[in-house]
Amino acid sequence: MGMAASQARFLGLTARKTNTEYEGQQINQQRTTLSNQSSNYYNQLLGMTVPTPPSTQDFTKTVYTFTDGALDNTITSMIAQSDGTYIISYTRKWTDDFAAVSAGSTVVTRVGEEDNYSYMVGSVYLRNLGEMPADPDSDPYFSTLNDEQRQKALVEEQEYLTKLNEKYGEANWQVRYSYNTTTQTWSPYFYKKEDLEKEDVLYGENGASLSYIPCYTIGAAQETEEVKGSIARFEQDSTGRFMSITIYQQSDDGTLTQPVTYSLTTNTTTDQDAYDDAMNQYEFDKNQYDHSIQEINAKIEMIQAQDKNLELRLKQLDTEQNAIQTEMDAVQKVIEKNTESTFKTFG
Repeated sequence: MGMAASQARFLGLTARKTNTEYEGQQINQQRTTLSNQSSNYYNQLLGMTVPTPPSTQDFTKTVYTFTDGALDNTITSMIAQSDGTYIISYTRKWTDDFAAVSAGSTVVTRVGEEDNYSYMVGSVYLRNLGEMPADPDSDPYFSTLNDEQRQKALVEEQEYLTKLNEKYGEANWQVRYSYNTTTQTWSPYFYKKEDLEKEDVLYGENGASLSYIPCYTIGAAQETEEVKGSIARFEQDSTGRFMSITIYQQSDDGTLTQPVTYSLTTNTTTDQDAYDDAMNQYEFDKNQYDHSIQEINAKIEMIQAQDKNLELRLKQLDTEQNAIQTEMDAVQKVIEKNTESTFKTFG
C-alpha cells in the first residue's frame, strides 16, 4: 500500500471512528432521557394512594333508647354543658291505630252524564264525606244506624276529614263503607274527587276506570315526633356507659322542674346505606387505581424495551469501534514503515 493510499485509509477510518463515537453519544443521551421518563413513572407509582376498603366500624354508632309508656324514644343528639347537664334531642315513636293510611287503589265506575257524574265501587255509590246521604235508608251503612247513631257518624266523619286533610292535603273527599263479615264491623274507604276527575284517568265504555284510583282508609300507622332542647343528666357505670337518663321539664321562666328518670338501653346500629355507598366508591377507586397501575407499567415496559434496543446498538458500536481502532493501528504501522523506507538515507 502506498503512502498516499495509507493516509487516505487512515483518514477514512478516523472519520468512521468519529461518527461511531458521535452515534454512541447520541444513544447515551437517548438512554438518559428514557431513564428520566422511567423515573417519573416510578415517582407517579410511589405517589399514588392505595384505596382502602371501608370498615363497618366507621358506620356503626352507639344508640341510646328509653321507653316512656307506649312511646319508644331514641336519643339523636347529646351536647355536654359545663354544669354536668346535657342538652339532648330525641325522637318519639308510637303506633297510631286510628290514622289515615293508604289502602292501595281500586277500580271506580263512573255513571251519569258529563258534568254530573256519580262514582261507584262495586254496587256502592261514593258520597261526600261528612254529609248525610240523600236517602240514608238505602245507604248500605247508614241504613244500619238509628237517627242518633247517624248524627254521631257524621261527627266521626268530620274527624276523618280533618285527619285526611292534614296528611294528604285539602281535597273534596268521598267515602264508601265496606262490611267485614269476620269482625262484623264497617270500615270507611276514602277517595279524592280530584283523583276521580283527572284528565289522565280514562274510563271504558262500561264506565269502569282503566287505571286504579288511589284509596285511603283508617288503620295503624307508625308516627314520629322529634323533641329538641331538653335538659338531662345521665348516670354512668364503671365502663362509662350510660345507664339511665333524667329529663327535666322547663317552666316558662326557664326553671327546671319535674325531673323524670328512665332506664337506658344501649344498641349499636350500622348505617347500611352509607356503608354500601362507601363500598361502591371503594370499588370505583380500586378499579381506577388498577387501571392507572397497568397503564404506567405498560409505559415502563415500552421504555425498557427501547432502552434494551439502544443498549444492543451501543454494544454493536463498541464492537465496531474496537475493529476500527485495530485497523487504524495496522494502517498506522504501514504508514510508519512507508515513512521510514522513503525518507531513510542510511541503513
